[in-house]
Amino acid sequence: MPELPEVETVRLGLRPVLEHHRFLSVKTRRGDLRIPFPPRFAARLEGRRVNRLWRRAKYLVAELDSGESLIIHLGMSGSMSVYAEGRDRKVGTYYYDAARADAGAGAGKHDHVVMETDAPARIVFTDQRRFGLMTLVDTAQLADHPLFKDIGPEPLADDFGAGLLGRALRGKKTSIKAALLDQRVIAGLGNIYACEALFRARLSPRRLAKNLTAGQRAALVRAIKTVLREAIDAGGSSLRDHRRVDGGLGNFQHRFAVYDREGASCGRTCGGTVRRVVQNGRSTFYCPRCQK
Repeated sequence: MPELPEVETVRLGLRPVLEHHRFLSVKTRRGDLRIPFPPRFAARLEGRRVNRLWRRAKYLVAELDSGESLIIHLGMSGSMSVYAEGRDRKVGTYYYDAARADAGAGAGKHDHVVMETDAPARIVFTDQRRFGLMTLVDTAQLADHPLFKDIGPEPLADDFGAGLLGRALRGKKTSIKAALLDQRVIAGLGNIYACEALFRARLSPRRLAKNLTAGQRAALVRAIKTVLREAIDAGGSSLRDHRRVDGGLGNFQHRFAVYDREGASCGRTCGGTVRRVVQNGRSTFYCPRCQK
């Protein structure tokens, strides 16, 4: 499932053609994804202007001028593609392909939602497994919505530090790896970046979360922020389904220190070998020599 850097990469790619633009038309090709589309979904979007496009954990939120917000979750295999209308368009590092827009982009078997904006651009939501979702919520009620009300702090927020992490971990009898995957502890962190952050902080994933010292918590916060920022700069990690909105691949998978590197030599000078163990049903990769 896409983690914070992959979702943030998608947000950055959508922003130039969605934020401060209006939906000209919206078409849904089926009645549901993971959950049903809300009543009059397309009609409630058409003509509306997106005032702000932001991310909360692994969700994209488009605040509309109607007082509602469009919530998007990519699920396991969902992707957003952007096509320019009429000409090739480059915004930042994203190249929006006009040719495919004229060749039926959005007409594929798994293209479930097609949106036209006044950028002009076509945005296509594709989801082979249909584990993603799109819904509409009153913007004023977002914080109390079931999707958001129990989510923990954003790890890239300025106020996320060792003290806040310590309060979130207080009394946790699980391993630190399991605690990091708990969205009530930290928002958006998943298996890949939890493994990478623990490696950078030199912490064993088997450590009890409640037993981390203040210094270890500080080191872990620094590691989390650094690895997430580097991954966003690299466009995320493309292992199976993740693509940027222009169809390009993320590149952070080429920088993994431990994730999916079982049996490889540790990149440090400790002489260790990356090991894989299973924790709470998830694979954990770490160096037992230098992660204590």
